[in-house]
Amino acid sequence: MSEETSEVRETPRRTAAVIPAAGKGVRLGPGAPKALRTLNGTPMLIHAVRAMANSRAVSLVVVVAPPDGAAEVKNLLAEHALPERTDFLVVPGGDTRQESVRLGLEALPADITTVLVHDAARPLVPVDTVDAVIEAVRDGAPAVVPALPLADTVKQVEPTADGSPEPVVATPQRALLRAVQTPQGFDRALLAKAHATVTQDVTDDASMVEQLGVQVVVVPGHEEAFKVTRPLDLVLAEAVLARRRANDGY
Repeated sequence: MSEETSEVRETPRRTAAVIPAAGKGVRLGPGAPKALRTLNGTPMLIHAVRAMANSRAVSLVVVVAPPDGAAEVKNLLAEHALPERTDFLVVPGGDTRQESVRLGLEALPADITTVLVHDAARPLVPVDTVDAVIEAVRDGAPAVVPALPLADTVKQVEPTADGSPEPVVATPQRALLRAVQTPQGFDRALLAKAHATVTQDVTDDASMVEQLGVQVVVVPGHEEAFKVTRPLDLVLAEAVLARRRANDGY
């Protein structure tokens, strides 16, 4: 076959989602770990797993369980209906979120090229948001985060050690700020390099990539992708689910 008529075969691009779920969620108070708290009778973790698997672009979901809770999480996944087209894997996590994500990355098959990292505490992220992040990575952005403009004015303060009122030192321009959500999407090799290079504790994976000097880009987030951290958030999440059931039969 001549070079002119030969077909150029593109290497398949497979996407996996890593969900660190090893935390205790102390801000929700005593009881089950945050990821196992229920919404409409179903653990938040299952809602988060389904949110990732609902994207047809996601072929594998890796759940990073508490170090001593992998068997429990495996049983939990087996008890709930999940999309058959998606593979699921449970691995033990570490003592920090960063370590848990790294362990999830190490468990990925070699053919995964795009990785999403998603908070188990964001159980209601719409599939359109997931797809938008994946598409941006596949279009060439090495690191992508969904985010929303801020509704509130933000003040930078000087923290006080004695609990006294904190003095304001600056008022950042709100139009330049965004509230970042998940899933965050990455080129797999880049994210692996970030986890091998950045050693200090960070609050999200995108900030690790920034420390490598790589630009992170933002795509529109969604108001329903909020993080469930306080009891009031559980009430709001239940209300969102009730509206979905009424409107979509979700």
